[in-house]
Amino acid sequence: MIATSQQLADVLRPVKHVLLDFDGPVCSVFAGLPASEVARRLRVYLQAVDAQDLVGGGEETDPLVLLRRIADARPDLAEGADSALAALETEAVRIGKPNPGGEAVLLACARSGRSVSVVSNNAGTAIEAYLRDHGLSGLVAGVFGRVPGDPSSMKPSPRLLHAAMETQETTSRQCIFIGDAVRDIEAGHAANIPTIGYANKPGKLAKLLAADPIAAVQSMEIIADALVAL
Repeated sequence: MIATSQQLADVLRPVKHVLLDFDGPVCSVFAGLPASEVARRLRVYLQAVDAQDLVGGGEETDPLVLLRRIADARPDLAEGADSALAALETEAVRIGKPNPGGEAVLLACARSGRSVSVVSNNAGTAIEAYLRDHGLSGLVAGVFGRVPGDPSSMKPSPRLLHAAMETQETTSRQCIFIGDAVRDIEAGHAANIPTIGYANKPGKLAKLLAADPIAAVQSMEIIADALVAL
């Protein structure tokens, strides 16, 4: 079920550090440059290094899945493919669609004395470019994108969440993670961090609830309002 305002308040009250996914909660990364086009251009990179048959046909439209496949099949190409994808992600965020609720949460955290770390499978360089372009860098304590050349660091691995907590010198009991995918909730469970599932698309709520988040919402503004109220 969707969390009520009181349930959100109870969840957020002890939180000192908000860990926030990027693609979805803050920005729709591929709204302007579609993920399928990014995946196609990543295949162009494979053609340039004579590895076009590495991951089979052109049916995969998720560039992050494609990156995993490249790294699994040819670890020697992982760094170059990651760098190529990071450049494409940076291009994408410049024409991506901001989520107004994402900025509202950043501002609410600042007003309520809570730090924010962005924890994402996207490239850190792309996330930082977006934050700079939108004047949001000062609202974010740290950016934890996938480890360059190592897609195994991506969620559902808890590795990036652990890195964010270590940098903030905090524990999972003082943190909340907000993400819009099942893999985010799985990563939260693995890191023992309570996770709020953000259902930003039709049909997503049931999938997120099945992964057992501590709460689920359909609007980031609701989280911002709860933080401000506290």
